[in-house]
Amino acid sequence: MYIKAFLFAGVVCLICQIVLDNTKLTPGHITSGVTVIGAFLSFIGVYDKIVAWCGAGATALIANFGHMLYSAGIAGYEEAGVLGIFSNMLCSSGIAIVSVVVFSFVFTLIFKPKD
Repeated sequence: MYIKAFLFAGVVCLICQIVLDNTKLTPGHITSGVTVIGAFLSFIGVYDKIVAWCGAGATALIANFGHMLYSAGIAGYEEAGVLGIFSNMLCSSGIAIVSVVVFSFVFTLIFKPKD
């Protein structure tokens, strides 16, 4: 399982690095694109199979954020209709968003960015 997780995450990172090096896309564009790809793969039912096959290798990537948003939106729609999409997405993704903000703040205190 560890090898599959490492290989899957490594291949995704390799593809993103190749795209970054050979296009004029910024890291923000690539991050957004991978998030959308994760949501699309969840929409067609593939992302759950990827998670089952390689475990944490798929859940540690930014593509998982798109999968999480899509899954939470669908669950919210089934529970409360159209407004449930937004409320459930915010509830489900809140921990990920707060974690990113807190860890970013902590790392900016520890490390000095390059000019």
